[in-house]
Amino acid sequence: MPDLNTIKGLPSIQSNTFSPQINPGSSPAEAQVKFADQLKNAIDQVNHTQLESDQKTKALANGEVENLHEVMITSKKASITMQTSIEVRNKVVEAYKEIMRMQV
Repeated sequence: MPDLNTIKGLPSIQSNTFSPQINPGSSPAEAQVKFADQLKNAIDQVNHTQLESDQKTKALANGEVENLHEVMITSKKASITMQTSIEVRNKVVEAYKEIMRMQV
């Protein structure tokens, strides 16, 4: 199986991309700010891929783009990032509901 980081055209995936580094001595407020920043960055990335796909699709419709493959790849990337964000949201909501059902 090929290493995903070596495939051309894909951004490299780093282990600390989605998990903020929290020091054991950091306050809950600092952790909250770091989490909020990570969440905002993730949403911004999803938005960016959606906008990029939209621009390339419009350019294809106007006849400005000759490479259909590039447009289709961009569209699929946008679809995958959106679907992944929806699944992550569903898991977070499910975890929240599970926590709320716990008896303390």
